[in-house]
Amino acid sequence: MSRAALLVLADGRFPAGGHAHSGGAEAAVKAGRITDAATLEHFCRGRLHTTGLVAASLAAAAVLGIPARELDAAADARTPSPALRSAARRLGRQLVRAARATWPSAELDALTREFPKGAHQPVVLGLTARAAGLEPLDAAYCALYESVSGPATASVRLLSLDPFDATGVLARLAPELDRVADRAVEAARRARTEGVDALPAASAPLLEIGAQAHAAWPVRLFAS
Repeated sequence: MSRAALLVLADGRFPAGGHAHSGGAEAAVKAGRITDAATLEHFCRGRLHTTGLVAASLAAAAVLGIPARELDAAADARTPSPALRSAARRLGRQLVRAARATWPSAELDALTREFPKGAHQPVVLGLTARAAGLEPLDAAYCALYESVSGPATASVRLLSLDPFDATGVLARLAPELDRVADRAVEAARRARTEGVDALPAASAPLLEIGAQAHAAWPVRLFAS
C-alpha cells in the first residue's frame, strides 16, 4: 500500500469534477442558512454526521469488496432527492474516468460496463481507493473530507468568505471527522456479514429539499 496515493485521490486538483459542486452550500447561502464562518461550520458539521457518514461507509464497504451493485442500490435508497441521485451518478462517472487513467483496474473497467451512466460517487470512490491499494479507513477519510471541503470552498466563492476562516472551519471539524471515519469503517465491516442494511442511513432533509429547489434555478454558480 502507498499511503501517498491517498494524497493524490483527496487532492482538490484530482480531475473528478467535484469543483463544480457546492455540496448544498449554494442553496443554503440563498436560504440564509450560511452567512459566515460560524454558520458554515454548523452546516459542514451537519453534512459530516449525515451524508458524510453515509458516503464514507459506502466507500469503505467498496474497499472491503462488497459488490458494487448492492452498494449502489443502498446509495439510491439513502438518497431520496432525484437531483442528488443524478449529481452523485455524474460525479461517479467523472471519477471513474479519472481513476481508470490513474490506477488502471479490471474492477473499475467492470464498473464502467455495469453502470454506463455512472454509479454513485461514494461507491466509485471506494473502488478507486481499492485500485490504488488503499484501506477502508483511507476511503472513509476521503469521502468525509470531500463532504465538508466542498461546501467550505464553495462558500469562499459564494460569500467572499476569507479563505483562512474557511480553512479554520475544516481544522476545527478534524477531531469529529476522525470519529465519524471510525464509525463508517465499523459499519462497513458489519455490512460484510449482515448485508448493506447495516450501513448508516442518516438523513439530511434540508439538503434534499434544497437540492431539488436548486436544480430548478435558471442561473446557478454550481451544478449542485
